[in-house]
Amino acid sequence: MKKHLFLILLVLLASCSKREPQASVDALPEIYPDYVGVTVPANICPLNFSVPDAEHIQVDLWNDRKDHVVKSGTSHVKFANDTWHDLLLGTSRLTITLSVWNKEHPEGVTYKSFPIHVAQDEIDPWIAYRLLPPGYESWNKMGIYQRNLTNFDVEPIIENSQNNNGCVNCHSFANYNPQDFTFHARGKNGGTIVMKDGKMKKVDIKAMSKGRHGSYNIWHPSRKYIAFSSNSTHQSFYGQSKNKIEVYDLWSDLIVYDIDNETVLQDERFTDSLNLEMFPSFSPDGKWLYFSTAKPVKMPMETDKLRYSIVRVPFDERTGGLGDLDTVYSAHSQGGTAMMPRLTPDGRYMLFSLGECGGYNLYHMESDLKMLDLQTGEMVPTDILNSPRAESFHAWSSNGKWMIYVTKRFDGRYTRLMLAYWDGKKFHKPFLLPQENPEDNIQLLMAYNVPEFIKAPVVVSKDELAKFFTKE
Repeated sequence: MKKHLFLILLVLLASCSKREPQASVDALPEIYPDYVGVTVPANICPLNFSVPDAEHIQVDLWNDRKDHVVKSGTSHVKFANDTWHDLLLGTSRLTITLSVWNKEHPEGVTYKSFPIHVAQDEIDPWIAYRLLPPGYESWNKMGIYQRNLTNFDVEPIIENSQNNNGCVNCHSFANYNPQDFTFHARGKNGGTIVMKDGKMKKVDIKAMSKGRHGSYNIWHPSRKYIAFSSNSTHQSFYGQSKNKIEVYDLWSDLIVYDIDNETVLQDERFTDSLNLEMFPSFSPDGKWLYFSTAKPVKMPMETDKLRYSIVRVPFDERTGGLGDLDTVYSAHSQGGTAMMPRLTPDGRYMLFSLGECGGYNLYHMESDLKMLDLQTGEMVPTDILNSPRAESFHAWSSNGKWMIYVTKRFDGRYTRLMLAYWDGKKFHKPFLLPQENPEDNIQLLMAYNVPEFIKAPVVVSKDELAKFFTKE
């Protein structure tokens, strides 16, 4: 009752200054970000948005209970967090009517109302991701950060100022638990940091594995193992191409780190020079290890000949051993280059990125997200997720209802984070990660990558981290 009285009071206060537009059009408004018709979780933060070239905007917003809020601003509108969550509580739909005053419509114009659909499947409250300049720029600042999706709080997990200005990357979590995670630190006094049950240690993978280091990684659900690909990664610039650079591996292998015994397990089939292996991913039940593999070619000259398939091998939790190879997606027969297999938490579907060629689809404009039904062998429609520019680096929420991924759709240069609802049968229209100031997604001169869902924030001590990167 108190919440409803609060909303009514807000409407009464807003009505005192509410403007009356003099015209209306039967067209949807152009807003940024595009939240028209999207589906959002019931616990998401406010979807603040802006209107290009507006001098004044006014929003009338209703939910299923007919609670009504009026909000106005200059070129953008911001909703109070408590008010927004009260509106979303128990509703399946918000209806927004937007009125705009600008040079073209100095007396105001009202646009066609549009919905925001509200799914009652909640989203994990936190995400972790890396922020850094685009790959072809030099940098002196980057970090791994965590963001609360129910509001706009952002906190650093580690910034490279704590790591002698080296690179920090390749973070992952066990079962969405913030107390079980790993990341890699390159440069002076670098190494792989593994935190289990909140206790951290630095691991020298290279010393345990004949010179191989830990790059892209994934935890086994048992929390006993972490699978790594070990990559010799380089980049070259194009003189004439729709793509700016080519990122490629001269070699890459697959290794498994036994956390408790502090040993690296190697299978000669996946550490020789006959094949490239990368982007490992365990099935949710821990019985299979998926990864991308390809026959090496002369790089970067023969990029157009490099095609990765997705394969899997049985994984023995007792020994860490790997079984016989099974092809899940064949680049030879099905086309393209398939990277980053990530299974839904129920194990039925495999989401992956598909490009024309090469090994790092994020740098290929044609890269799209694809999904395979592992039960039927059929592809699931994913067009609604994709754009004419690159999509990649995707992850599932713990309940399997939400997916996060990076996209270059807005300017082809800076990756941004998109969220999409999967109802078990189809994807719904994705939406850009909301920001308190909607223009931040335009003004931020940093790129997002490797987003992962977590159930709570990572708690680390800066002093404890610092000791790992200080020479003894």
